[in-house]
Amino acid sequence: QVQLVAAGGGSVQTGGSLRLSCAASGLAPSSYCMGWFRQAPGKERERVAGISIYSATVYADSVKGRFTISRDNAKNTLYLQMNSLKPEDTAVYYCAARNYPTCTPDVSGYNYWGQGTQVTVSS
Repeated sequence: QVQLVAAGGGSVQTGGSLRLSCAASGLAPSSYCMGWFRQAPGKERERVAGISIYSATVYADSVKGRFTISRDNAKNTLYLQMNSLKPEDTAVYYCAARNYPTCTPDVSGYNYWGQGTQVTVSS
């Protein structure tokens, strides 16, 4: 069975940093399009970063220059490095895997999801 376990969330002040991790079992992140999504209260879930099987990366405009998505193939783990955090980044963050070779920003295009980890940025 495929399992994605997200971790690393917490509470930080504006300008701080966090690194989220997503440990995968049952699939290799290097063989799937992987994504990080977030959902704030009252808002729809949105993709903030994606990485393809060729390691091409894509970011939402709101996080470009601040967030970095990466994989550690040896550890079978996906990461999201978040720097210069802002209060608007406050949300539950989810890792997800798409069971197709191509990537998409659409939530409906992802087949496997982690449980989510809370990120809170205070002003």
